[in-house]
Amino acid sequence: MEHKEFSELVTALCKQEGLPQALEILKSNHNEDVAQAALSLVGQFSLAEVEGERRIYHVTIEQNDQGEEQEYIEHIMNEGDDVIRFVAWFFEVMFDVKCKDTYQAAGKTFQQSKR
Repeated sequence: MEHKEFSELVTALCKQEGLPQALEILKSNHNEDVAQAALSLVGQFSLAEVEGERRIYHVTIEQNDQGEEQEYIEHIMNEGDDVIRFVAWFFEVMFDVKCKDTYQAAGKTFQQSKR
């Protein structure tokens, strides 16, 4: 995907209301790799209320070293957060695009999360 096309896609995704809407756009993208990556994520998100926040998690089940199924949970964003958080996560996890680069394509400033 060319940089201009990537920037246009990221900008369109950032105009969406939330993660479900952005995922729908990704699933129908004309770029087969992007569409397939988005389709592979369907059904892997969960919403949970933690410490008064409605958090969106990516949930997968994988086999550990002992061959047992184990659930892995990754906090993606909170409900109501700017969709750029999901968009940056998607391109980092699926295509190794640095979050900073995705934020830059959207015309936004990336701030490293505090640890």
